[in-house]
Amino acid sequence: MQAFTLHKGLVAPMDRDNVDTDAIIPKQFLKSIKRTGFGPNLFDEWRYLDQGEPGQDPASRKPNPDFVLNQPRYQGASVLIARNNFGCGSSREHAPWALEQYGFRAIIAPSFADIFFNNCFKNGVLPIVLPESQVAKLFDEVFGFPGYALTIDLPRQVIVKPDGTELPFDVQPFRKYCLVNGFDDIGLTLRHADKIKTYEAERLAKMPWLNHTMAG
Repeated sequence: MQAFTLHKGLVAPMDRDNVDTDAIIPKQFLKSIKRTGFGPNLFDEWRYLDQGEPGQDPASRKPNPDFVLNQPRYQGASVLIARNNFGCGSSREHAPWALEQYGFRAIIAPSFADIFFNNCFKNGVLPIVLPESQVAKLFDEVFGFPGYALTIDLPRQVIVKPDGTELPFDVQPFRKYCLVNGFDDIGLTLRHADKIKTYEAERLAKMPWLNHTMAG
């Protein structure tokens, strides 16, 4: 998982409440057994005018020119601001996969659905909760100033606006530790790889018949 320390990125606004995970990545794309390739289908039903199916060449699709991510001023955005209850609906982990694979490193909103919020941290996306009034002001500034970018300093737990104003945010210490070091659940386990190998060797020495069972 890509570590998150200091990130500066163009901001895109998702000006809708209750954006659910089926809107983030529609159900037909959940058939894939891979964890890659979901970025082109992020917000698929809003982003395109035609029906999307797995395996389609994105270049053959009909983009919706009115959708925010298709507008030239937001091309290359890596920070998303959203309204209340972002990520509600089903618990599909494909939603943060799609956001991360599109290029988003952070999402700022007044509130998130709990499961989506947890899944973001496990997949290298930083969800930041700010008061609704602060988020509303960010929307106004993003709409008003093309090229609006924010700097997110996770070690210091602040968002730095273009004018230098800092917005502090809270993050649970363990989640912060994992993101700063780039540890997903597998990465956390692999920190103890030497101990795991030692344990397995000792266990096989005491119970050698397990080697045949495991190999067979």
